[in-house]
Amino acid sequence: MNKPLGVYVHWPYCARICPYCDFNVYKNRAIDADAWIAALTRDLEKYAARTPGQKLTSLYFGGGTPSLAPLPVIESVIDTCAHLWGFEGGAEITLEANPTDAEQSRFDGFASAGVNRLSLGVQSLRDDALKFLGRDHDAESAKRAIEAAQAAFPRITFDLIYGRPGQPLQDWRDELSEALALGAPHLSLYQLTIEPGTAFAKAVDKGRWTPPEDDVTADMYEAAQEMTAGAGLPAYEISNHAKPGEESRHNLVYWTYGDYVGVGPGAHGRLTENGARIATETPLAPKDYLDGAPHMETTLSASEATIERLSMGLRLRNGIPFTEADAFFTEAGSYERLDRLIGDGLLAWDGDLLVATDDGRRILNRILYELFA
Repeated sequence: MNKPLGVYVHWPYCARICPYCDFNVYKNRAIDADAWIAALTRDLEKYAARTPGQKLTSLYFGGGTPSLAPLPVIESVIDTCAHLWGFEGGAEITLEANPTDAEQSRFDGFASAGVNRLSLGVQSLRDDALKFLGRDHDAESAKRAIEAAQAAFPRITFDLIYGRPGQPLQDWRDELSEALALGAPHLSLYQLTIEPGTAFAKAVDKGRWTPPEDDVTADMYEAAQEMTAGAGLPAYEISNHAKPGEESRHNLVYWTYGDYVGVGPGAHGRLTENGARIATETPLAPKDYLDGAPHMETTLSASEATIERLSMGLRLRNGIPFTEADAFFTEAGSYERLDRLIGDGLLAWDGDLLVATDDGRRILNRILYELFA
């Protein structure tokens, strides 16, 4: 039986680079739409030949800022995917956008092209926080964009970042309450993380500001769990909250270890071929990608694939089916670690499902390190 199949398209350009971002992104510049259409079509055709007889569960335009891409590029990718694979009934086609007035003006065009879910990078509903985060919009334009997106698309989501320096817990509760009142059926709530090599990492290294203490961000995380559940958007994954039925189908392909094609500069993919898990990665530089530089491919060992599957699946509130735990952890020499984490109430396993508990998901990175180190 085939796994669910998604396509991820990475658009590498942004109007500006946010100081917390460590994605493969570049400042926006003049775009040759025809060249991008040709390159993306070339790779979609190549991967379609390796996944015959399957239909797409999801198509996701990420970045970067794909809402800055020429509309013909978005239209071409959707039409090409429809031709090469076809879409399952209820398939999700998501595009990321920012709440700038310029991007709002293009919402109807994206909807007409076939996008049926918009993901807005709001990040905050506080003007001072948006300035700190290096965003191009203010709180009022964010609210206008959410309203415009709800009018143009059947499904929307937006992101918020918490754990900013000096942010009081009550301020986060007030901001999240305001966000929930806007009526989006899905929210992604991320703790601000300092990624190596970013402008924020350099600022912290130079002592310009200090991230909040772990206990402060833990309280913010717990507040988010409580408030979203109370509003009918419980967490279904560590950072994602949704009304029932509004979960991100594309991200569920990742978290349930389905197959996905990655195209665009620096995009990753995972395919299952002859029982083996194949990791793919496209060239990072846009010029190399457009010129058709080779993609990297690695066949994961059975152990590597299992570790990756567990690392993704344990993010989900419902955990992941895992009947081979005895054999895997005994062979890996980490069964005692699993037993200890279960005893500590951080993991649970009933012989069928392996689940990170509420306490476990809050410190999942630490658990994964202990389990697989």
